[in-house]
Amino acid sequence: MNQPGDGYAYDNGAAPTCAVDGAVSAPIPLDGIRGKLTCRAPLAPYVWFKTGGAADWLFEPADLEDLKCLIERLGGEIPVMALGLGSNMIIRDGGVPGVVVRLGKAFAGCAVTGAHELTCGGGASGILVASTARDNGIAGLEFLRGIPGTVGGFVRMNGGAYGREVADILVTCDVLLPEGDMVTLHADDMGYTYRHSALPDGAIVVSAKFRGTPGDPAAIGAEMDRIAAAREASQPLRTKTGGSTFKNPAHETSGGHKAWELVDAAGCRGLTLGGAQVSEKHTNFLINTGTATSADIEGLGELVREKVYAQSGVSLEWEIQRVGRP
Repeated sequence: MNQPGDGYAYDNGAAPTCAVDGAVSAPIPLDGIRGKLTCRAPLAPYVWFKTGGAADWLFEPADLEDLKCLIERLGGEIPVMALGLGSNMIIRDGGVPGVVVRLGKAFAGCAVTGAHELTCGGGASGILVASTARDNGIAGLEFLRGIPGTVGGFVRMNGGAYGREVADILVTCDVLLPEGDMVTLHADDMGYTYRHSALPDGAIVVSAKFRGTPGDPAAIGAEMDRIAAAREASQPLRTKTGGSTFKNPAHETSGGHKAWELVDAAGCRGLTLGGAQVSEKHTNFLINTGTATSADIEGLGELVREKVYAQSGVSLEWEIQRVGRP
């Protein structure tokens, strides 16, 4: 399957020389750029699986204007990918072509901006959003406590948990397009389906506005605690994992069975490939047991898909993003 930037070759020699970490040529002139641009930056430390290669370039913008400046200069000619908490991603061992953007503290704010509304930066975590909503008596966002990612990621993929999804709460989001244009999109513009949106590759969600309903902070907090306890009891959270591996298939194709049930029925609980393993605790989670490569993890996922199809006739779809060069 082609991924964003699969066809990009690193540095064709045409890049102007600029002073950056590593003292090599930058993809664009850097005058006025205030953030940190690092060449061949290892990405494994930033993803939950702790595997994978380096980014050709890793950019950590100082603020929104800094990010816009860099994206405008790239002009859509070099692939761009946003990286949040790395909880739902396999970085392939050959690394990621182009520029990987990691939104830092300047994008991690979360504040009440209207009646039962929050405006949150693209780098804000689900836990922060849910906690801010709780503290301000805004109900309906508790499920974000169960999403181990950032606003930018779960708005893009219509993240969800415990019967709710982003499409239920999103009002608008501000998106920086690959050519450098900033647009404000309403929820109806997102083309949301299950764990998917119509945002183009390279688009970066820099902020979003969510709307809930009036609620009692104590009751909201209790629901958040229930969600946290349920995750701890059922998911291998204290391992090097990547969240739910496969999307739950449509009811009409699976007979109502969830992805984990199909994986279990195919005899894949505990299945291994290299240093990767299907979790014994929850079969829709893959684990790096300590020595896995990204190829091990992705290969194990494909092996599970084959076994599930052979056993049930259901073709599971990846929920985890797989990006970069093999």
